Amino acid sequence: MSTGTTASGGGAAPDTSPRPDAPAEPGAAAAGAGLQQGLKRRHMQLIALGGVIGAGLFVGSGVVVRSAGPAAVLSFLAAGVLTVLIMRMLAEMTVARPALGSFYAHVRETLGHRAGFAVGWLYWYFFVIVVAVEAVAGGRIIRLWLPGAPLWAVSLVLMALLTATNLVSARSYGEFEYWFSSIKVVAIVVFLFLGALYVLGLWPGSSGGLAQLTAHGGFAPEGIGAVLAAVVPCVGFFTGAEIVTIAAAESVEPERAVATAIRSIVLRVVAFYVLSIFLVVAVVPWTSKAIEVSPYAAVLDRLAVPAAGTVMNALVLIAVLSCLNSALYTSSRMLFALTRNGDAPRGFTKVSASGVPRRALLAGTSVGYLSVIAAWISPDVVFQFLINSYGAIALFVYLAIAVAQLRMRRRLERDAPERLTLRMWGYPWLSRLTIALMTLVIGAMAVLPDSRAQFWLSLLTLGVVLAAYEIRRRVRRS
Repeated sequence: MSTGTTASGGGAAPDTSPRPDAPAEPGAAAAGAGLQQGLKRRHMQLIALGGVIGAGLFVGSGVVVRSAGPAAVLSFLAAGVLTVLIMRMLAEMTVARPALGSFYAHVRETLGHRAGFAVGWLYWYFFVIVVAVEAVAGGRIIRLWLPGAPLWAVSLVLMALLTATNLVSARSYGEFEYWFSSIKVVAIVVFLFLGALYVLGLWPGSSGGLAQLTAHGGFAPEGIGAVLAAVVPCVGFFTGAEIVTIAAAESVEPERAVATAIRSIVLRVVAFYVLSIFLVVAVVPWTSKAIEVSPYAAVLDRLAVPAAGTVMNALVLIAVLSCLNSALYTSSRMLFALTRNGDAPRGFTKVSASGVPRRALLAGTSVGYLSVIAAWISPDVVFQFLINSYGAIALFVYLAIAVAQLRMRRRLERDAPERLTLRMWGYPWLSRLTIALMTLVIGAMAVLPDSRAQFWLSLLTLGVVLAAYEIRRRVRRS
């Protein structure tokens, strides 16, 4: 979907893009872009934090626990550390070279036009599919309360409502995301408190202790291989932390906001995921089928919390709406950034009086609508293909970010060391280790049965985008 638009629109635009080795202009993130700086620091911190607390944590994490046992805690810890390293590398580049499109601009500058084009369009495609996936997920939750409502109709209504919110202004998106994320964070904090009381034996009817960690086959009953394999889906759960660097173009103080937000999520995200999963496996036997359905609801049921299922369904719905809100915002801003270098049709450059790239937003929404219709007409073929075709894309983007940081850091140390106010730890060795680990995760996707289809179909998506770049390049030459 993205490639067809690119091939036709990109060829008509003049090639005014900078050379691959041309430095980005500091502070150029929003200058002349038409966007308005309506996001405050509190918005940025919750956007960064809420971006990684999605429905995957509340529901999908149960699948990981069932596959790896209590040692799934180590899988989440490893994935969290890897994500934190990637985010630190991205933060270094974003603070040193603020640019519209964030990592898209950084990859284009350091790795060339082709790589930048591919990363930008892959990321856009990733989030327009996320729009559809989250809309369908939200529709299924609402149908628990309104069983007679058609799934496709509820999903489209959710998309329409949050599209309207995003059409108002970036500030509107920020406010909604601020409150969505605040509710998610408060819910996890309450969960951690209640779980800790149970483990410490302070909850009514609780004997306390950590016996559940080894009571059913040991801490790693499925072996170390299962623990390592579980790192692959766990990395996917953390996807979304990078949204804050894209939102920086519309922040009142972009450099400071990004630096503060990235620093704040490092310990919080790992703590939220790792500690909450630790409490899940410490309270409920990992063999329980209730964990696979909803691990947090299983814990609340064990604690005899009234209406535990309804509470969790409401929280999952909020998480889904938050992800849907962010996906609509992110896809529109990435498409808008692609127009700056002629990598997308110039028509998407137009912004409203409130600074919203409405055409870019509606383009992503339209693809989302079509995908929701596909989920209704052909859920097991077309929609399943769409889901698999974006499964590894975020990992491809993360790998490109890491390689770009390694190259940009050398250039900055040579030409503008004063811009390095936030640095990647242990450079260059930790940067190289991060690249190696991300490559290992991607390679594991290619061979593990549960992720093999996602890897190869995502690779097909990458091939289509690269083919579109070649078509665009040849049209320009002619």
